[in-house]
Amino acid sequence: MSVDAPPVTVLLADDQPLVRRGLALILRSDPGIEVIGEVDDGAQAVEAAHRLRPNVILMDIRMPVLDGVQATARLTEELPECRVLALSTFDMDEYVVGALRAGAIGFLPKDVLPEDLIAAVHTVHLGEAAVAPRLLTRLIESFVKAPSAPQPSATGLRDLTPREVEVLRLIAAGLDNAEIAQTMSIGVQTVKNHATGLFAKLGVRDRAQAVVFAYESGLVQAGRAT
Repeated sequence: MSVDAPPVTVLLADDQPLVRRGLALILRSDPGIEVIGEVDDGAQAVEAAHRLRPNVILMDIRMPVLDGVQATARLTEELPECRVLALSTFDMDEYVVGALRAGAIGFLPKDVLPEDLIAAVHTVHLGEAAVAPRLLTRLIESFVKAPSAPQPSATGLRDLTPREVEVLRLIAAGLDNAEIAQTMSIGVQTVKNHATGLFAKLGVRDRAQAVVFAYESGLVQAGRAT
């Protein structure tokens, strides 16, 4: 972060006071982050977000009154400029996929390392997805194999160019833009252009939602993203 740049403002939404206190202490250790509010349910998160307009909302998925998925959906619709970073207590949490569909730009387990949490907040603020690799693999695998999961459909893939399909495959493998550029022997800006194009064609908001689509469509399979 630039020395002159304003701090990233964060709203904490978690129904456990002890967890909120811990998250606040971690985030406040970074001078580039300012915690501007704490709430204990999804309804309060929506109200506080309208009032405080934080850059990032750290959203617990399971909360009373209005859960994190429903709150995220409302915020995505009403305040798209507020980035939601979802938190999950359990690795195998079906609500995380729901949160991504609702508009969360990333998700992390609550036992994430302090430095990784801080880095994720900055990443999400910049509009990039922050996804814990272990959660991605386990959650997507669980979701795809669940009996209630929709049957994979490649319909959306038909609108993509071969280059866009390859970029999507590599995004699902967890590669960042620089790594994709190196793998495909193209420029980073070209990768960004392909990503922007495929996001628009698939109707997804960001990399996290693109990853969910890649698995649901059958383009990649859990444990075989490359």
